[in-house]
Amino acid sequence: MNAFATAFPPTLKPQATAQELKSRLDWGEPALTIIDVRDRADFNETRIQGSVSMPLLTLTAAIGGSLEKERDIYIYGNSEAVTAEAANQLRTAGYQRVAELKGGLPAWKAAKYPFEGV
Repeated sequence: MNAFATAFPPTLKPQATAQELKSRLDWGEPALTIIDVRDRADFNETRIQGSVSMPLLTLTAAIGGSLEKERDIYIYGNSEAVTAEAANQLRTAGYQRVAELKGGLPAWKAAKYPFEGV
C-alpha cells in the first residue's frame, strides 16, 4: 500500500456495500450524509449510527436546500426498490453524488457495524 492510499476518500459509486460505507466513515472525511428513508418509527427503533431520517414520502421536500448538491449521500430504505426510488428522486432533484446502500440496515448489522436505537 502506498503512502497516498488514504489521501482521498473511496470513490462514490451508484451502489455501495456496507463495507464501502464503513470504509468511507473510517476515512474520517465528514462531507457525506447517510439518509434513512424508512418511516420515523422504524428509524427510532434502529438505524445506522449518524444517519438522518427523511421518510420517502417527504424526501424531496425535506432535503430541498438543506444539503449541497455536491455532497456525497448514502441512502437506505426497507428494500432495494425503496432505496432505488429514493435515490432516483434525489438524482432528479439535482443530487448526483448518491449511493444506494445495498442490503440496507440488515447488511450493515450483519457486518457488525455500529447502529443506534432502542
